[in-house]
Amino acid sequence: MFQNRQQAAEKLAKKLIKFKNKDDVVIIALPRGGIILGQEIAGQLNAKLDITAPRKISAPGNKEFAIGAITEQGDAVLDEKIIQAYSINQKYIEQEINKETREAQRRLNLYRGEKKPVELKNKTVIIVDDGIATGSTIKACLKSIKNQNPRKIVIAVPVAPPDTLEKLKNKVDEIYCLITSSMFFAVGQFYQEFNQVSDQEVIDIMQKRKSYN
Repeated sequence: MFQNRQQAAEKLAKKLIKFKNKDDVVIIALPRGGIILGQEIAGQLNAKLDITAPRKISAPGNKEFAIGAITEQGDAVLDEKIIQAYSINQKYIEQEINKETREAQRRLNLYRGEKKPVELKNKTVIIVDDGIATGSTIKACLKSIKNQNPRKIVIAVPVAPPDTLEKLKNKVDEIYCLITSSMFFAVGQFYQEFNQVSDQEVIDIMQKRKSYN
């Protein structure tokens, strides 16, 4: 168990030491919780920091149960097996995609302000979050990043269930995960302190980062 996101980031940064002081490394954090880790890891590695904003598509009546996710551009990555098993209709899915695409764009505009996104072409991209559960948002994140033609993609998280990591391992070049547990119910169970990160905290971190473009 981690004390908080800051401690988890410090431990994770040590595992990523080979990427320190590399000009081509970019840390991509998933807000909001991932930005706390992203800031610390980017600082430890002397790397560029940016965000992406994939959004989970939830099942009807259950916000915690993901049936897929969308990229910040609105491209959907859906779990067709779950959709068929629960007979979720297409109209509902389209409505959720439209709603979450608007929210993704709102967050990006709010968090980035006037700063441009970091160029990812031919870069080593390290995706950072405070943990992975089903992997839906990470898959959407990967789709968005791969469209920008990076040289290498790495996932770095403090905790994830082993079956999710198994599904992701062939989609990226490397995965760093400090704790894997089959007794996995939620990311927050592995933290003593797991407070919600506010929009303002994300904005403050993004304003402090260097402008690389």
